[in-house]
Amino acid sequence: MVVVGYPDAELLDIACLTTAFDYANRAGPLYDLLVASPAGRPITCQSGLVLNAQAAVERLRGPLDTLIVSGGEGHLAAAEDARLVAHVRRLARESRRVASVCTGASVLAAAGLLDGRRATTHWLYADQLAARYPAVEVDPRPIYIRDRGVTTAAGVTSALDLALAFIEEDHGAELTRHVARALVTYLQRPGNQAQMSMFVAAPAPDDDLVRELVRLIRTAPDADLSPAALAARAAVSERHLTRLFVAQLGQSPARYVRAVRTEAAAQLLGSSRLPLARIAARCGFPSAEALRQAFVDRYGATPSHYRAHFATTRGRASAGSGQPTAARTRKPRPSGRSSSMQASASDRGTTRARR
Repeated sequence: MVVVGYPDAELLDIACLTTAFDYANRAGPLYDLLVASPAGRPITCQSGLVLNAQAAVERLRGPLDTLIVSGGEGHLAAAEDARLVAHVRRLARESRRVASVCTGASVLAAAGLLDGRRATTHWLYADQLAARYPAVEVDPRPIYIRDRGVTTAAGVTSALDLALAFIEEDHGAELTRHVARALVTYLQRPGNQAQMSMFVAAPAPDDDLVRELVRLIRTAPDADLSPAALAARAAVSERHLTRLFVAQLGQSPARYVRAVRTEAAAQLLGSSRLPLARIAARCGFPSAEALRQAFVDRYGATPSHYRAHFATTRGRASAGSGQPTAARTRKPRPSGRSSSMQASASDRGTTRARR
């Protein structure tokens, strides 16, 4: 496994990857890790810290299991380095799977590896990537995207989500949970989860009235939060309330309430064993089916699929033997895995949710 860095790379991009795979190696020699750079030179990261490379990209030869290009403020210069791009293109042909983290997608795009594919990058640089490489279908929303053997991850710490996803793909859920526990990361986020939670994506509204209503909605999602109830609480008309929400939050009161309730449900799905009907009630949905519809709209997956694959170690029972097998000999899974959109019995709240 090779992680490619370059001048002004983001140290955290590289560290999330190498540390996660190093922890996996404590179960046995599963991954041969190398950090490579142009000419094997030390990598002066954008923080000013210097990271010694272990190999020169020019001297590497395949076959490789995994090739991952890191991101960082130096990504544009790296994407314009013809020699580096040529060697990334060559190594990609000799690798079982190819990936990038954060703005490392620029290097893959410069190598033509993202042409005709969906890809993501750090949300701050998504427009830049789309403008520079129009052949790439840029989606700034997901944590990571897999498209026909190439995976692109979002900003910075999404490298950890990518590493955990690869470890689970190679060696199963049990080892992945051990690695996550050791790294004290409580949730392996699904690739289609939004990069930015609505609770941290935007500053508090400037308007005192809207700020107070937002606080109410976030702390009591199970309350009566209909536009009429919110307008009455604020002593304004529903029309005026809508104008205020659109001006301050970019969406109507009903849409904002639905988004908050859906994120609250995602937190409970990942951290508890509550049945779906109980979660729906706690989060203010009239039924489990209403929650399921909102969840699919926001995350592209049913609640039961989310819980089955991405629950925390506290809320998820142990599953599978997790016996490690060598990544170098493991056959890649078919690309384009998708989540079922059909309502299972557990999604309808008629049986106990899967764990």
